[in-house]
Amino acid sequence: MDITPVILTFNEAPNIGRTLQRLTWAKDIVVVDSGSTDDTAAIVKSFPNTRLFIRPFDNHSSQWNFAVKETGVRTEWVLALDADHLVSAELQKEIAALAPPKDINGYCVRFQYAVYGKVLPGSAYPPSIALFRNDHGRYVQDGHTQKLKLSGASGNLNGVLVHNDRKSTDRWIKSQVHYALLEFDKLKTAPRSKLSLPDRIRLLKIVAPLVMLVFCLLIKRNVFRGKAGFFYAFQRLTAELLLSMLMLESDLNENTEGP
Repeated sequence: MDITPVILTFNEAPNIGRTLQRLTWAKDIVVVDSGSTDDTAAIVKSFPNTRLFIRPFDNHSSQWNFAVKETGVRTEWVLALDADHLVSAELQKEIAALAPPKDINGYCVRFQYAVYGKVLPGSAYPPSIALFRNDHGRYVQDGHTQKLKLSGASGNLNGVLVHNDRKSTDRWIKSQVHYALLEFDKLKTAPRSKLSLPDRIRLLKIVAPLVMLVFCLLIKRNVFRGKAGFFYAFQRLTAELLLSMLMLESDLNENTEGP
């Protein structure tokens, strides 16, 4: 079955080459860049099966909808990838052998998380629908990221995508500050009944960072992966701390007395 991988980029020179090397089987790859200032565009253009589009970034859902709907994708199915998502050999073989029934419009894919090439036993990264019929899916904004709204039924794939981000920590921190602000707005405005269990835990403010640290190190067994495991756990702890600080700051401002 013919599939078009679709990827969003912004200053992804540390990642995009490795991702595209795993996609040599694809006849056409769409890459939508937000105006990178590093070597991202040059790396993308070095792969003959890619088409590069430049679009100023507004939000994730609009960027994704542009990428899958307005770039001339010619195949029925698209594979939505971040620039640091590596298609495993098992997943590639599984996709190549797929013969989807007419009532299945998408497939959910699990993730393995890798830190500088070291695969972790587990992560907080949830499975998501990455492979879908283009005319049956549309993205909506969900906090700092996007969520695919798929019409019809979906199935599950056994192969995995490997999340292996090699961008620097200072770049990661800047991104997390922006993401935390968007997540904060979501938690402030969304009805509690519409929030997931992790988001309801985040509303407890002080609890969420501690829960995340225990979850990553002990429940997901990353404590046994050495420096890579602690690096990932500390990343997730930092992200939760930023969000908790924003919520606590909001509470303090509301209860401020005097000048």
